[in-house]
Amino acid sequence: MEVVRGSAQIERELRRPVLTIGNFDGLHIGHRAIMRTVVERARAHRGEAVVYTFEPHPRKVLQPERAPALLTTIDQKLELLAACGVDVTILEPFDAAFAQVSPEVFVRDYVHARIRPVEVYVGYDFHYGRDREGSMRLLTETGPRLGFAVTIIPEVTVGERDVNSTRIRELLGEGEVAEAAVLLGRPFSVRGVVRRGDARGHGLGFPTANLRPENEVLPAHGVYAGWLRVLGRGEDAVRHPVVTNVGVRPTFEDGQGLLAEAHLLDFEGDLYGERVELAFAERIRGERRFDGPEALKQQIARDVEQARRLLGRGGAGVE
Repeated sequence: MEVVRGSAQIERELRRPVLTIGNFDGLHIGHRAIMRTVVERARAHRGEAVVYTFEPHPRKVLQPERAPALLTTIDQKLELLAACGVDVTILEPFDAAFAQVSPEVFVRDYVHARIRPVEVYVGYDFHYGRDREGSMRLLTETGPRLGFAVTIIPEVTVGERDVNSTRIRELLGEGEVAEAAVLLGRPFSVRGVVRRGDARGHGLGFPTANLRPENEVLPAHGVYAGWLRVLGRGEDAVRHPVVTNVGVRPTFEDGQGLLAEAHLLDFEGDLYGERVELAFAERIRGERRFDGPEALKQQIARDVEQARRLLGRGGAGVE
């Protein structure tokens, strides 16, 4: 997939582009429905499927105190878009000046003049331009005058509720990672570098990979069954089953703050300094304090057996 850092940096004429515009945080199943349509229409036109998105998230600039914690890093989002079959992603730098562009100018000078789409598909809640003044009505009226058709993709629902990033964040905050996976279309995952810890897990007989997450969201404190992938060394497709603790390790009260510690099942090796992706498939239990290391060791052994059962029966989340 080709990545263009801003619409002003497009250096070639895109081939009959079929376009969608949005933030697409999390690339959940609602976003995937849009991508599926865009890719199918692009193939029908023998053109290119194009995504126009913004970096950073607009609310990080306009309302930083109210900006949502993002579900995906920019690297994850780009990889997920590529996996959907998108041909070109335009990352528009979002700053205070761009935020003042009127809806009319955005459609005319940015979308039409620079991208020249033949068709545009957007989600049902799409707004654009200064103060989000751009409406669906304006877009559907302006597009045909400029030469492109506009189609609104209806909402996707699960359990009679709309699928959206806010709902997924709420589920993760409650530790409901399996339900979040249904809305995402895959297990929620975080990435980061494995750092050295204090080797308490090794002393208990359950060595852990201590992750410094790059993501802004972690599931609620607790113990989870899931998977770990080592990134960037030719093993990206190899998934190792893990038991992961997210929390502050109350049994030891070591003041290290929020940690994600993954014990890899049936694995021997050194992951220090490696960049990994940690996926959360099922919640085993909440985090709690134990009377001492021996009680904790016995519980971890039970957690490992529970993880084997969950992962062995297909509890790996949605692929």
